[in-house]
Amino acid sequence: MTPSLLALWDEQPDGNVRQRLYAVLRQSIIRMTLAPGQALSEKEIADTFAVSRQPVREAFIRLSEAGLIEVRPQRGTYVVHISQADVMEARFVREAIEIAVARDAAEQGLAPEVRDELRELIDRQQRCIETQDHDRFYRLDEAFHRTLALETGHDAAWRVTQEVKAQLDRVRYLSVPDATPIKKLIDQHTHILESIIARDPEAAEKAVREHLREILSSLPDLVERFPELFTSTSTGGRRTSLLSGASA
Repeated sequence: MTPSLLALWDEQPDGNVRQRLYAVLRQSIIRMTLAPGQALSEKEIADTFAVSRQPVREAFIRLSEAGLIEVRPQRGTYVVHISQADVMEARFVREAIEIAVARDAAEQGLAPEVRDELRELIDRQQRCIETQDHDRFYRLDEAFHRTLALETGHDAAWRVTQEVKAQLDRVRYLSVPDATPIKKLIDQHTHILESIIARDPEAAEKAVREHLREILSSLPDLVERFPELFTSTSTGGRRTSLLSGASA
């Protein structure tokens, strides 16, 4: 576990210790480096990164609020199983937000440099097919959606999406490449971008909806193949604080 966690730490060069530690633990849960049901030791993680226990404790609180870990009094802290209910809720919220972002981008138009950046991200995704680098594709997939939101002025929308989609990200990571071929996802990204460039809000909305509903067909297959990773119940999460945080 330690080498994988340290590799993720190197991928997060920015931010203070608290921010980096939370990002590393979040990504390690999403990528199954820390598997569902696995016990987490505050001391072990602090020793791994040579930090005090306080930032680890704070990261545990944030991960618990995001519905990724569960703190059981007198029993320990554990990575939660993937909640099918939370995945479906996150997909619904993400679809609503990203459709609004895409429609706005199509209506307002993209700056040439943003259009070029998004095309470059798609080109880099294409290269992942040849190398079968699924980790890299996952990061570039995230970068495509993040760039589209941030470069069109929807920073708050992206922050809300990031917070609510933790469980969904775990399924996205599992689904590549077997459940959902990379080429299909890249073709969908291309369709989204070209619809926006064409200034066609309806086509952009349809393309985003099709892309984000891919999970509806891949989730049942993943549950059947990896039943030990899933639960049908909700982990709760922080619905109220998410909404208040978005308006703060």
